[in-house]
Amino acid sequence: MKKSISIGLLSMLIMSCSNSKTATSTKKPLDVPSYINSITAAELKTHLTIVASDEMQGRNTGSEGQKLAGNYLINQYKKDGIPFPKGADSYYQKVPSEYMKKGFSPKLGDSENIWAFIEGSELPEEIVVVSAHYDHVGMKNGEIYNGADDDGSGTVGLLEIAQAFHKAKSEGNGPKRSVLILHVTGEEHGLHGSRFYSENPLFPLKNTVADINIDMIGRRDDFHKDSNNYVYVIGSDYLSTDLYNICEDVNKKYIGLALDYKYNDRADKNRFYYRSDHYNFAKNGIPSVFYFNGTHEDYHKPTDEVDKIEFDALEKRTRLAFATAWEIANREKRLVVDKDGK
Repeated sequence: MKKSISIGLLSMLIMSCSNSKTATSTKKPLDVPSYINSITAAELKTHLTIVASDEMQGRNTGSEGQKLAGNYLINQYKKDGIPFPKGADSYYQKVPSEYMKKGFSPKLGDSENIWAFIEGSELPEEIVVVSAHYDHVGMKNGEIYNGADDDGSGTVGLLEIAQAFHKAKSEGNGPKRSVLILHVTGEEHGLHGSRFYSENPLFPLKNTVADINIDMIGRRDDFHKDSNNYVYVIGSDYLSTDLYNICEDVNKKYIGLALDYKYNDRADKNRFYYRSDHYNFAKNGIPSVFYFNGTHEDYHKPTDEVDKIEFDALEKRTRLAFATAWEIANREKRLVVDKDGK
């Protein structure tokens, strides 16, 4: 009797071990570099060639051209199976013309922020925002200002970042926290779209963990004539030591760009920290980082065209933005706000 029980137990142990091995072997191991590397220069170029084409007529806020560009973005999300956020009824957050009325600025048409969403697996109520503005300045004196770098580069970067997160989720490795991909309108006329979101958030700002903002990441400036292997990092240490450390660490681990803090100086006369969409999150106490290539001779000129984009640089900077968002979305604890932002 004792012998038969031992054989039975041994048989059960063998079966259990076999089942465990089978279960382990079927689960795809986490391979962060594969998701980072899914962001490619070729796909960025395909998207940007359309987003910054003459057909979009410079994507002026509220214009027909901007709406065409928005349709393209939404169609890509639909094609990739990436939904709009829970709680929303479409990919649009409408931003009325009246909201963007400002002093002597030109009257703008009704416009829209555009959003896509990757729901978190463990902490879905905590939100990591990745933002870029998709408007530009339209047409002037019959010339089209296509804004390939400003901010067509960030706009298409968001498409690739969303796709990388979606790929991870489809393989069972989705982020712990939710990721909100946010294309904002009205940046060129006063950061209107991001301000509208911050005042009318789909998710409570108290649940928003961070904003990673990419605005102009496809060129090089005069301070880096010999290499495009750099990016300016602005604001990462203003509110959170954790965020600063993450930006440094993921770059060293995965990307290898030179991180330039020239414009992070509070005394910088350009005041770039206050001039892009991350600021409307940062002013509400949300840790924010702005990745930026600096200005160049084609800044806000009709010559900011796709053929001047350096797609190897755009690829690496987009990958850095993804890696930063990935780490924030997957770390055990949310970022600690340990500074006052001043």
